Amino acid sequence: MELAFIPSPSRGVLYLGPIPLRGYAFCIIIGVFVAVWLGNKRWIARGGRAGTVADIAVWAVPFGLVGGRLYHVITDYELYFSEGRDWVDAFKIWEGGLGIWGAIALGAVGAWIGCRRRGIPLPAYADAIAPGIAFAQAIGRWGNWFNQELYGKPTDLPWALEITSSADGRVPGTYHPTFLYESLWCIGVAFLVIWADRRFRLGHGRAFALYVAAYCTGRAWIEYMRVDDAHHILGLRLNVWTAILVFLLAVTYLVVSSKKRPGREDVVEPGAAASGEDAGSDENSGDTGKDEEVADGPATDPAKNEAGSGKKT
Repeated sequence: MELAFIPSPSRGVLYLGPIPLRGYAFCIIIGVFVAVWLGNKRWIARGGRAGTVADIAVWAVPFGLVGGRLYHVITDYELYFSEGRDWVDAFKIWEGGLGIWGAIALGAVGAWIGCRRRGIPLPAYADAIAPGIAFAQAIGRWGNWFNQELYGKPTDLPWALEITSSADGRVPGTYHPTFLYESLWCIGVAFLVIWADRRFRLGHGRAFALYVAAYCTGRAWIEYMRVDDAHHILGLRLNVWTAILVFLLAVTYLVVSSKKRPGREDVVEPGAAASGEDAGSDENSGDTGKDEEVADGPATDPAKNEAGSGKKT
């Protein structure tokens, strides 16, 4: 008999009249807002304009959602296109099913389009939003808790997750809360990237590469614990192989980039520094105007005027 466990919600959707409020969707939305908020703060600190991250996110987020859904549908096509299944369900994104690999890949395409339209280097933008993406993943994983999905092997540990649903082949019981493991791992990844970026002044996409490599490290062992159906290659789940491959690519990029382009970008958003200088110039011109008004006043003492003129110079 289990003395303690993490209870699952009795349902993952509430209704406000005819409007369904789904926990999974709320987790995704909150994660996006956190990513944009933190990314904006980091972008401004790097010398960019406020609001640029949100403007580019308008491109990146929809692309990311489509990419995440495509990856899930392609790798689990039998859930939608096998006998007895309804292919229309492939479009029901609110019921769960987003692959982070596809979301990042196609989201990067959307971000590239947004960056290109504003003349911004994509690697610099990626560095700014990297920790925010990790935090967004940490929040988004709680959507799996609402849907009672993607849990691990059976366990009687005090932090076991209780599954009560028997739909879609689920067996009620207590299991490893892999959603919680990944959520905590993503939080750790976010803080790692923030620390490393401050300590080593990562630039040219290396902060983003560190996020990718660190996330893949955790995803590999967490994926190995899961018991949901998945395609296997040489005895390993498909996502484990994906994590290994992407990890190697990220580490390779870190090494090569640090040798070819050391340091950090001096300018991340063309015109941002110039606009700041213009603002400073306007303030100086205002001060000059005041000085001129004083100079235009009655010159009662030529000696004082000469001294004042010399002081201004």
